[in-house]
Amino acid sequence: MKREYERRHSRWYEVLLLGLGVHLLVGLPLVIGLPSLERWGWGFWHYLPDVRTNTIIAIALAFVASALTLRRMARFPGAQLAAYIMPTVSIAFLIAVAILFFTREGYTRQVLFGGYLVSLAWFFVGYFIGRRFRRLKLALVPFGDTKRLLGSRQVDLRMLDSTDLEGVRYDGVVADLRATDLPPEWERFLARCTLSHIPVYHVRQISESLSGRVQIDRLSENEFGSLLPSLAYVGFKRVVDLLGALLLLPLLLPLMAVVAILIKRDSPGPVLFLQPRMGYRQRPFLMYKFRSMYHDMSGEDFTISEDDPRITRVGMWIRKYRIDELPQIFNILKGEMSFIGPRPESASLSEWYEQDVPFFSYRHVVRPGITGWAQVEQGYAAEVDGMSKKLQYDFYYIKHFSLWIDVLISLKTVRILFTGFGAR
Repeated sequence: MKREYERRHSRWYEVLLLGLGVHLLVGLPLVIGLPSLERWGWGFWHYLPDVRTNTIIAIALAFVASALTLRRMARFPGAQLAAYIMPTVSIAFLIAVAILFFTREGYTRQVLFGGYLVSLAWFFVGYFIGRRFRRLKLALVPFGDTKRLLGSRQVDLRMLDSTDLEGVRYDGVVADLRATDLPPEWERFLARCTLSHIPVYHVRQISESLSGRVQIDRLSENEFGSLLPSLAYVGFKRVVDLLGALLLLPLLLPLMAVVAILIKRDSPGPVLFLQPRMGYRQRPFLMYKFRSMYHDMSGEDFTISEDDPRITRVGMWIRKYRIDELPQIFNILKGEMSFIGPRPESASLSEWYEQDVPFFSYRHVVRPGITGWAQVEQGYAAEVDGMSKKLQYDFYYIKHFSLWIDVLISLKTVRILFTGFGAR
C-alpha cells in the first residue's frame, strides 16, 4: 500500500502565518498605520510630503530588517530569541535615525518612535504566541547514532517504532545515513519521506544544529572543502571592522586611559601586554592587551585556572568584563584582527596544537576576533583542556560565516559585558 505523508507547517495558511508573509501583510501596516493615525489622523495617506514619506520609509525598512535578522538568528542554537528582540529592533531603528540625520532628511520623531514601540510589541507578541508552533518536531529512525540526540529540550524528538509516521506531521526525519544496520524497508521509508517533501537529515546535521559545534574528527574531504568562507563577506566585514574601530576609538580612549592608571597603581610593570599570536592565514602578529598579571612572574603562556595566582586585583576585574581586550582595537585598525572571529592562540600553543589537533590550522582561514562563537557559547575554557571543544565551535562559526551569526555573537557579547559570564 502506498503511503503519503504530510510535512508539518506545509499547508498554505501555515506557511503564510509562520513565514515572513504575516510580517509584511499584517505587521508592516500596523507599525506604520497606528502611529501615523495617532499623529496625522485618518486619511494621512492622501497627503504625503517628504517628512511623512521619509518617516514611513524609515519605519518600514527598520521593521523588515528586524524581522529578517530575528528569523535568521533563530536558526542558531541557544539564540534565546526573546532576549534579543529589544536590542535587534532598537539597533535597526537607531540605524534608520542615523541615516536620516546624516543625510539631513526631515522626519517626524513622534511617529518614528511610535513605530518603534509598535514593532517591539508585534515581535514580542508574535514570539510568545508562536513559540510552541516553531519548536521543531523530528522523527528519529532507531538505528545508528540517532539515540544520542535524545534528551535535548530544544526540539521535540520522537523515536519511531515502525516505518510509518502514523498520521503525525513532522518537520523532518533524522537518520544515521552511514549506519551499517539500516534495513532495506527503512531505506524505502526514507525515500517515501523525501518524495512527500519531508526533509531527511543526517544525524550529524541535527547534532551540530543543537550543539553549535562541528565534530572535526568526522569531517570528510568534501565537507572540509565546503567550509571555505565567502570572500565577499570577508571583504565586507573588513570594511565594517575598520569603520567601527574608527568610530569607537574616540569613545574608548578615555576609558582606556582610566584603566591604564589603575593598572599602574595596582602593581609595577608595563600597562600593555604584548604577546605573539597566530593570525589570519597563519601570519604571526603581536596582540595588544591590558596587563592583568604581575610582571615578570614565571608560568605558562596561558591562564591555568580561574584563581591563577599571577592575576592582579585589577586584572581580575578587567578580565571579568573583558576590558583587558580593549587595546585590540589597534590590532583591528592594522587589519590583524576583527571584532568577531576565533580567538587567536599564542604562537607557542599554535605549534603544539598543530601537531595534535586535526585541521587546527584551518581556524586561521578567517581573521581572529576579540569575541567569537566559542567565547559566547563556551566561555573562556582553559586553553589546553578545552581546545578540542573550542575548535568545534570555531569550525561551526566558519561553516556559518555570515552577517547573521555575527549579529547574534554581538548581542551575546553585550550580555556578557553586563553579566561577566564566561570570563577568565
